[in-house]
Amino acid sequence: MNPLTTESILHSFPLIIPEALLCLVACVLFLGGTFRPGRHLWGSVAFLALVVAQIVVSTTPPRAFASSEAARSALFSAPIWLDSYGVLIKTLALVGGMILVLLSWNEIDDHHAPEYHGCLLTIIAGLCFTAGANDLVTLFLALELISIPTYVLLYLPRVEATAQEAALKYFLLSIFSSALLLFGFSYLYGLSGTTNLHGIIDAVAGQDLLEARVVPGTLIVAVFMVVAGLGFKITAVPFHYYAADVYQGTTTPCAALLAYVPKVAGFVALVRVLGFLPYNLGAERGFGPMATSQVSMLLWILAAVTMTTGNILALWQTNLKRLLAYSSVAHAGYMLIGLAVAPHINFRTGPTALIRAGSVDAILFYLAAYGAMTIGAFAVLACLSSRERPVEEIKDLEGLSRSNPGIALLLALFLFSLLGMPLTAGFWGKALLFLSAFMVESDPTALDGGSVARWFRILAIIGAINAAIAGYYYLRVIAAMYLLEPRPGEKPLPRPKLSPALVAVFACAAITLLLGVIPSLLSNRAQKAAEGKVPVATLPVEQQQAER
Repeated sequence: MNPLTTESILHSFPLIIPEALLCLVACVLFLGGTFRPGRHLWGSVAFLALVVAQIVVSTTPPRAFASSEAARSALFSAPIWLDSYGVLIKTLALVGGMILVLLSWNEIDDHHAPEYHGCLLTIIAGLCFTAGANDLVTLFLALELISIPTYVLLYLPRVEATAQEAALKYFLLSIFSSALLLFGFSYLYGLSGTTNLHGIIDAVAGQDLLEARVVPGTLIVAVFMVVAGLGFKITAVPFHYYAADVYQGTTTPCAALLAYVPKVAGFVALVRVLGFLPYNLGAERGFGPMATSQVSMLLWILAAVTMTTGNILALWQTNLKRLLAYSSVAHAGYMLIGLAVAPHINFRTGPTALIRAGSVDAILFYLAAYGAMTIGAFAVLACLSSRERPVEEIKDLEGLSRSNPGIALLLALFLFSLLGMPLTAGFWGKALLFLSAFMVESDPTALDGGSVARWFRILAIIGAINAAIAGYYYLRVIAAMYLLEPRPGEKPLPRPKLSPALVAVFACAAITLLLGVIPSLLSNRAQKAAEGKVPVATLPVEQQQAER
């Protein structure tokens, strides 16, 4: 084996210290729960593990290679590739995990708390593995590390028939999506002869293939299957059917987890597998996306259909969880705009080079904003609900501004952010995605005659129309809180006491407002993460040759 290859593999182990820590603590929770149950004890342990893992991620910068040759060797051989993109995704995963631990703190009984938090830590570890996966095998194992504990987690909190039905639906459809994903992976391996992600992209999307505009039918089938398999995780149409039933049947913390973690994992995997991250290895060229026009058209259709279907179906919902489920479908459609645009603006040169990461960084920003506003909305429902008075329908929120003006204001903030109102994170997320579609420039010399740019402008307009449609069902909830009186004979909802779930609400509200007022806090970091630059140390030529 090449010494550089061996070295790159060995250097992968320090990169998974946060994931190893989370898995180790999860094992402690599984074993410790058999001796001493308690939601406060094991919730504290899980939260502390996530904090320590985040400290490790923050203090471990991406590895700087001594030469371009060493970087290229790691790129094509290491199972883990930690770049600024992976570091940012790990941060989103760990911060989201902390908020989910707080949200579920009092929602789980003492007996099931260790298993619940253990499964949650394993899921977050799987999302962190997905962020740095550089191999099809590693990526699939990371995705399964998310899916398998989720099945257990859906079964734990409730024993009602609806909860069991929700868990079974998610289990069966998840297995089906994994089969589609494996089928696509097998075709990619057959086409390239390697399971390394960058090796695959280099093999099937080389300069000769792109210039000849020849795309094998096998590659189209492979990409279609991969998009279909990951479409289940991001709840893209037509793989969204489970969402409303599962969200309604499970607990509020589990619904919040399903709305965030699988969606982040799906988009991260799609960006990696489809080759939407350029890399600069000194004299080496960047890697272009696979089957540019075919992938872009597929994602264009998915984006338009997904956002439209999600918003239209949400118009008829009166159950809050089902409404948020279809809202999640619609937001997946918005983020698919960024994926559809990525092949056309990520690899330009010349005067447009500054905006080459304009779609991938928009997706990263939107994932953070979406997580804050969606988990925040679910957290408000968790704070308001009780066994005696569950909050499930829109009518249960009537007159909330009079009995709980503070919590009503926070829920309105999250709904306005989901709608895309200015001074909220959701506004900037939608603006970046829609602007990325307008960044595609016409090329009259291209075979399409420059029509690609027009199609993406149409897609941005479709997105804006859908955002306006979404205003109806978001504003309907706000109107119920502020314009309607409580139902006769109905006691007002009690004011939530200070609890971990309420802390989660405040944390989500702070993130939503902070990113809305100062979006550069995240947008600058997201742009650097999407550029895909590899840190290569500047060394004398003699020293580089000696290291080789």
